[in-house]
Amino acid sequence: MKLDPFYLIVDSADWITRLVPLGVKLVQLRMKGLSSGEMRRQIAVAKSVCSANGCQLVLNDYWRLAIDEGCDFVHLGQEDLAESDVGAIRRAGIRLGISTHDHAELDTALGTDPDYVALGPIYETRLKKMRWDPQGLDRIMDWKSRVGALPLVAIGGLNPERLPGVFASGADSAAVVTDITLNDDPEGRTRQWIRATRQWL
Repeated sequence: MKLDPFYLIVDSADWITRLVPLGVKLVQLRMKGLSSGEMRRQIAVAKSVCSANGCQLVLNDYWRLAIDEGCDFVHLGQEDLAESDVGAIRRAGIRLGISTHDHAELDTALGTDPDYVALGPIYETRLKKMRWDPQGLDRIMDWKSRVGALPLVAIGGLNPERLPGVFASGADSAAVVTDITLNDDPEGRTRQWIRATRQWL
């Protein structure tokens, strides 16, 4: 399996409607604090927009909803992974990505035979306070040596200027949240990311 090198992460279908038509091919919908009905509505909108634009949609955390709503990709953090039914996810034909931050978490992730592994934060991030120090480029190289052909997603503090080092160190895809969603011109920044990542397709 191959991931697009530009992995956009947003918290609403509104962002997906706004940015995916610009040429985004891989996006994660990471919703927090919404009712089940509202999440289902957002998933339906996101699926429609992504389908119309040839974009892969990944649903964060809510694996039961992913099964119910016919999603084809779900991403789980370690706590969500511990509480999930990986067998049910697989029986539904859903692909799986998993977050990792240390070697124990990587071992846990690899034990589920995931479709990709994410490592972060690579640099300091504005998104949330992390209990892990920035991983740095050397950790990307270490992780890639351990996961082999499995796609490796780098996340945390990334911007277009940092991408050459991230990809040279072994990442297959670079995930971004705040560098786009907090930018004064999210559309323009998205186009910058798309241009900056095309050489690693």
